[in-house]
Amino acid sequence: MAATTYQTYYQYELSKLLKEEIDRLTSTITAEYEVVSDYSSYRYHIGQIKGLRRALELCDEAETVVNSRE
Repeated sequence: MAATTYQTYYQYELSKLLKEEIDRLTSTITAEYEVVSDYSSYRYHIGQIKGLRRALELCDEAETVVNSRE
């Protein structure tokens, strides 16, 4: 497998996993049967979601840097 193919696949899988985790955490907060018990727990989950979204943004920035050097 060529390096670029591996890197593209890795980036795709990482982004997919991050988005799946964001969806899972979002459903934890919004689902009636999994109501977050208190405000501090809610804030914790929101913080995790924000961190994962930031990770996705950084992945995009890294891709932009790599593509501009090619």
